[in-house]
Amino acid sequence: MIRSRYLFSFKLSIFLLAFALPALAQDAPTYSRDVAPILQQKCQSCHNPNGIGPMPLMNYGQVRPFAALIQDRTSKRIMPPWHLDPTIGIQGYKNDNSLSDKQIAMITAWVEAGSLEGNPADLPVPIDIPTGEEWQLADQLGQPDLVIKSKPYDVIADGHDQWWMPNVPFEGLEEERFLRAAEFKPSYPLGKKVVHHGHAVLIPEGERRQVALARYGVGKSWERFPEGTGMRVPPNGRIAWNLHYFPVGASGQNDVVEVGLWFYPEGEQLEFETGGETMFRVDGLKGMARGQDIVIPPHGYQVLQGTHRLDSPAIIHSYRPHLHMRGKVMTMEAIYPDGTKEVLSQVNKYNHNWQIAYIYEDDEKPLLPAGTILQFSSVFDNTANNPINPDPEQWVVFGRRGVDEMSHAWVGITYINEEQFAQVIAERRVQQETLRLN
Repeated sequence: MIRSRYLFSFKLSIFLLAFALPALAQDAPTYSRDVAPILQQKCQSCHNPNGIGPMPLMNYGQVRPFAALIQDRTSKRIMPPWHLDPTIGIQGYKNDNSLSDKQIAMITAWVEAGSLEGNPADLPVPIDIPTGEEWQLADQLGQPDLVIKSKPYDVIADGHDQWWMPNVPFEGLEEERFLRAAEFKPSYPLGKKVVHHGHAVLIPEGERRQVALARYGVGKSWERFPEGTGMRVPPNGRIAWNLHYFPVGASGQNDVVEVGLWFYPEGEQLEFETGGETMFRVDGLKGMARGQDIVIPPHGYQVLQGTHRLDSPAIIHSYRPHLHMRGKVMTMEAIYPDGTKEVLSQVNKYNHNWQIAYIYEDDEKPLLPAGTILQFSSVFDNTANNPINPDPEQWVVFGRRGVDEMSHAWVGITYINEEQFAQVIAERRVQQETLRLN
């Protein structure tokens, strides 16, 4: 009798479990329903068969072997690359590719539940991923109005950093125009892997000034100015190229870098004229030679600060720190004429492999009055705790190579007059009031 009662209870438990298991499985996160949309949105632009990511993450078969690694890198916010401190400064950026806390928690829950595939019918519709042969801005602006090209360069397979600095005529522009956007396009596929960063600078005919048409770094290939803001481009001159190649084990001959230029329509009147990204140095200030103050001891740290006074009001569109392998932190602060101080942006997990330009949302752009001090603070980490430090036993000084150091920021900045500044301040107040009421 007792045995029969236990047998009945056992059979009842199995019966209830048979109904419960499908519900439990349905509640567990799956690749198809929960994880694939995140990877598609945040990862696949690099992690595809022709991308710069080390492995493709396009389907479950490709993702499953790396599930634990994906969970590790995303939970530590190493991937996707977005190195801003999320706890301080401005947090509204047009190109924010970071994962939300909810997305990170979903990936973690999926891995901890066994990295289940789920129902393939739940997969998101596949997206078209542009190749490196295409202009990224073409979807927004169409094909470039003008394309300039560097002279060919023979890429070596192995060795130290390489620099290619050809000078070529600037042709194809018949009269002065205002630049709307520019995009750097290294060759595909090799150039995408070996061109670390570079500049295309116009030297107008008969002048010594420079017009920086385009600047590039892995993670920053284009710059589009805000609507109504443009860069004045004269029709004649020469293009001075400065291209930094970093060997990755593959060689190629006659490598050419292209820059696409998009202009405003002829005769269009613009509200603001900009110089685009401008260098603000942190090293070698106060009469010192460039980088003379960079001396980082073995297993040690160094902190540098650089200050710059703005003689005119300004709008800041973007912020891009530039350090090398020992660089760890760069902070941009504003010290206003009344003495108040504000952290605008802080990159606290800098990684030399990425040169990301952080583009402010329109209603978050710093609006700075004349007399503001822009202060930049850099921290170098030459210890074994720095994961990309090639050798903590070495003294590190200034230099162009990745194993040497630099310290400056590229800031997308537009200088304006007092009347324009009063206007943009008034417009910002209207925006803020509208948001408050909504």
